[in-house]
Amino acid sequence: MSFALLVTMLLCFAFSISVAVAIGFAAWVGMAGFTDLPWLAMPKEMFTAIDKFPLAAIPFFILAGNLMETGGISRRLVDFAKSLVGGVQGGLPMTCVLTCMIFAAVSGSSVATTFAIGAILIPALIRHGYPRPWAAALQATSAELGVVIPPSIPMILYGVAAEVSIGELFIAGFGPGLLIGGALMLFVYLYCKWQGWGRADGDGRLPLRTAAIDFAALAGALFAFFIGKRVVGPWLADPASADAFDRITDLSGLLIGLGYFVALVTIPQVRAALLQRATFALMMPVIILGGIYGGVFTPTEASVVAVFYALIVGMFVYREVGPKDVWHALKRSAISASVIMFIIANAGLFAYLITRAGIPEQIGAFLKESLKTPQFFLLGVNAALFVIGMFIETSASIIVLAPILAPVAQHFGIDPVHFGVVMVVNLALGMITPPFGVNLFAACTVARISLDRIVTRLLPFVLVVLACLLVITYVPVLSIGLRDLVYAK
Repeated sequence: MSFALLVTMLLCFAFSISVAVAIGFAAWVGMAGFTDLPWLAMPKEMFTAIDKFPLAAIPFFILAGNLMETGGISRRLVDFAKSLVGGVQGGLPMTCVLTCMIFAAVSGSSVATTFAIGAILIPALIRHGYPRPWAAALQATSAELGVVIPPSIPMILYGVAAEVSIGELFIAGFGPGLLIGGALMLFVYLYCKWQGWGRADGDGRLPLRTAAIDFAALAGALFAFFIGKRVVGPWLADPASADAFDRITDLSGLLIGLGYFVALVTIPQVRAALLQRATFALMMPVIILGGIYGGVFTPTEASVVAVFYALIVGMFVYREVGPKDVWHALKRSAISASVIMFIIANAGLFAYLITRAGIPEQIGAFLKESLKTPQFFLLGVNAALFVIGMFIETSASIIVLAPILAPVAQHFGIDPVHFGVVMVVNLALGMITPPFGVNLFAACTVARISLDRIVTRLLPFVLVVLACLLVITYVPVLSIGLRDLVYAK
């Protein structure tokens, strides 16, 4: 059966059939011809694959990203990043990387990041004299941070497939995300110096003091939450009741923080001063990630909070989102989420059949025998995942491969959270490598160029990310160091 599954799937790929349909059809062929399972098992296993509560975060994070794009949040994030780094030579490409890092802290999707930020920065890069293919390659690579910096949809999928804490995966993504972002910013700075590009990148940027105002407003929000949780909450709660104490202190912090937010919006002078700045946009990742690691809500609940926050800011603060915009964002999000869920359902059926055939155990035994040390195992897995990521969509790869590889990694003493980060970063490279790199198609669509023109410009960026991947792979403290501090393991 395993041979039939593999051959059918490869034939489908050869005929350019979509990944989700190819996996589902291969599973159908294997089930119909090589098992005695009833047909009812097919919809049952497909439904079981998507019947997991953490997966509910996927459509909500996609919707939050689309609302951010529509509501002017992404434009203000670009202005904020440009005020920080836009004054140096090569500052505009550095702005692209930095904005993608911030936008990634909410959207969880690299494709959403590509469209939202690329629609603003690719035309700006072209106007400042950067080659169109290079601008598209930079945007596609920078948007990869959308699946590394939390929240991340592939990390949610890995957590579900490998039964690993999604909160731990999220916090483990900070170090690798900052490493890749910093390496890309350093590379584009040196490359622009070498090429002589970007001497006028500072034209039209906001002064640095605008970023200082944003940081001051953020500090005020964090201080208000701290006062509510640490001062007002304990004064109201009874320390003897632990559960009630935690709930009351969390609620107090949220209410005091909300009061601060309402004050910013309702005081005319303050609102006018902040309306064209990124303060409210920057509060979004602070609220979401702070809420997750402060124990206020789970990652799945955080996705709903992200939607409501983006909706409130877009409709009532920036006032750039109307009912028609919400409807279009809902339609785009429903289509994107449906595609991902269809992939997960078919990959779940495929994974069920190969597990029933004993393939994961056979692969695990082969890897244990042929790769004797953790270092060789990680090297071999990275090489395999890099090739797989070129041809198979990231979500499907994680759903199928995580249950196979994660137990083998644990056999070699590799932390499953660290291995999950390595797997996500590696497969994310598939988003920027031909022939099926989704970020490349998105960036080419925005830049209005063909894929062949971007390939040669892409190679240096891929090499930078590959170098970062090696560091992430063999320096696990970069991933799990912060996790261990937060979770006190």
